[in-house]
Amino acid sequence: MNAANYREWGARRNQSGQTDFRIWAPTSATMKLGLNEAEFDMQKAGDGWHAITKPTRVGDRYCFVLEDGNMVPDPASHLQQEGPLGPSLIVNHDFPWKNQQWKGRPWHEAVVYELHIGTFTPEGTFKAAGKKLEYLADIGITAIEIMPLATFAGDRGWGYDGVLPFSPQRDYGSPDELKAFIGKAHGYGVMALLDVVYNHFGPAGNALQTYAPEFFKKDATPWGPAPDFNRAEVRSFFLQNALYWLQTYRFDGLRIDAADHLAGGDGDVDFLIELALEVRRTIRDRHVHLVIEDARNAASPMTPQSDSAVLIDAEWNDDFHHVIHVVATKEEGGIYGDFATLPYDKLRCSLATGFVYQGEPRPSLDFARSGEPSAHLPPQRFVNFLHNHDQAGNRLRGERLRALIPPPLFETLEAVFLLCPQTPLVFMGDDHGSTSPFFFFSDHPDHDHEQEIKNRLKQAEMFQGKLPPDASQTVRDPNDLRTMELSTLNWEHAESTEGKVASARMAALLEKRRRHIWPLLSSDFKKGISLDCEPQCLAINWHFETGRLQMRANLSENTCELPAVKGNIFHRHGGIDGMRYEGYAVQFAINA
Repeated sequence: MNAANYREWGARRNQSGQTDFRIWAPTSATMKLGLNEAEFDMQKAGDGWHAITKPTRVGDRYCFVLEDGNMVPDPASHLQQEGPLGPSLIVNHDFPWKNQQWKGRPWHEAVVYELHIGTFTPEGTFKAAGKKLEYLADIGITAIEIMPLATFAGDRGWGYDGVLPFSPQRDYGSPDELKAFIGKAHGYGVMALLDVVYNHFGPAGNALQTYAPEFFKKDATPWGPAPDFNRAEVRSFFLQNALYWLQTYRFDGLRIDAADHLAGGDGDVDFLIELALEVRRTIRDRHVHLVIEDARNAASPMTPQSDSAVLIDAEWNDDFHHVIHVVATKEEGGIYGDFATLPYDKLRCSLATGFVYQGEPRPSLDFARSGEPSAHLPPQRFVNFLHNHDQAGNRLRGERLRALIPPPLFETLEAVFLLCPQTPLVFMGDDHGSTSPFFFFSDHPDHDHEQEIKNRLKQAEMFQGKLPPDASQTVRDPNDLRTMELSTLNWEHAESTEGKVASARMAALLEKRRRHIWPLLSSDFKKGISLDCEPQCLAINWHFETGRLQMRANLSENTCELPAVKGNIFHRHGGIDGMRYEGYAVQFAINA
């Protein structure tokens, strides 16, 4: 079923210039529209819908009034200036877009930069973030991925607890300022991707649950109530939301959080596939990309269909992160336990063929089989990262990988990461070598303080294993404003000598990626092969229709020998003499 067959949610301008208001509240016998200071009876429109049409002006305040007199916002509100429980506002989405010729970029050119608007700059706004776009483009960033923007309770947070998915969080700026930010990115040749959360609603400020409990499953997720995708009304809500961000704001793609919770479930509906089909059917005149986070290690959504169409462009590859973290830090607890045995073999597997777990028994799942075969997929289908918001933010002290390992090892890993053919994702600040922490932060003053601290300790143990004895004294309170302030990027570091050196190093690597890796990725992929080599080393060949990419790396302090490379050597780092590699050395070459 496509979106045209669904009922439309929210407030929509009609051809006569008036506004149609619609809300789904199947157990409510009556519903009123509150518009500015007046109230109007809504009509039943069948199947649990209530509707009314009224003249409006931009900026008008409205809400829906329940039978008991309580006022609730529009669940599809486009602006909540007073937070998730305040009135909704009528928004004029007319905007003087520049760069009308922008058609996006093909996925093989993606170099993704994940950022959180509230901590990317001291101001924490779309407008301030826009001033950094030219700098990012000059380094070689081609896509920014914005952490979730949906309105959430409180004034600060990561955004994964949103409750009004159509309304950008008010603290970051207006809808027009978001559009200006996206338009400015396009002017610099940078795609804008948005992280969206469809698998749950946040635990606070969710009015929809009070009058339409049918929207949700009976069993909630650990993060909040879960939408019931077996209902057409629920699917319509999120299909319209995806198209709203892609069309109204002209985002170039979506990163779908915990997509495995959208697929199948306890019914017959695979909403992930339905969403992808609808996006592909609706938007045909430009590049639009869908990226998923999927705990199943699912290769099938990225495998071309019979008509050669790819529904999902790429998937976050947690396996790569986890195993390279074990190799670099020797941490083996928590989420890293599955990668503690033969980590170098697992890293070679991930680099050559995608996932580490491709159907093998997984210790953390009581040795149930996990994952799908992925060796047939082009490497750009896998989004690799040395860390992201999760892996830093859920640690006790919020450390980035750079802060945990020796600089020579990090620089070697950075070269491997940015020049391997997988899609690289860097976290904000990595561009200038930031070692500042990034913590989990929130604004939930009504929550149990002690329980919040316990939750942080539990998360830290999951993300780094056994905690130090003083963990309960050093853990940061997520609701303390200072926790967010400590997570805000220090842009003075970017202007320091150390910061400029790090930026120049990344820019040089990304220029080599543009010149040497992109042409390979634009041709047909044949296979990836891991060659026999010494224990703490890597020797991978990737075969494409137009050439063979070769990578050799020594990730230890010791000297070793690695299989020879042939052809054009376009990157060399560390002491290398023929097949002899001194400690922390890496080399890339291409031959036809």
